[in-house]
Amino acid sequence: MTNSVITWTTEYYSLAVRQLRATGRDVPDELLAHISPAHSENVNFFGVITVDVEAELAKLDTSGWRPLRPA
Repeated sequence: MTNSVITWTTEYYSLAVRQLRATGRDVPDELLAHISPAHSENVNFFGVITVDVEAELAKLDTSGWRPLRPA
């Protein structure tokens, strides 16, 4: 499960970086080399991860992505 969450986080990091760069923000690759999706608040290495699948699916846009939070 942890690997799935880390993969999901990696995908959204990529989506966020593309969106920032599309709006003209400078996001250097050198900075991205220091970011790890394993060190994030949404990664719970211990305990139980509870997901309301129906609620999460309702948040998806037409492309299958959840909306990003504003920068």
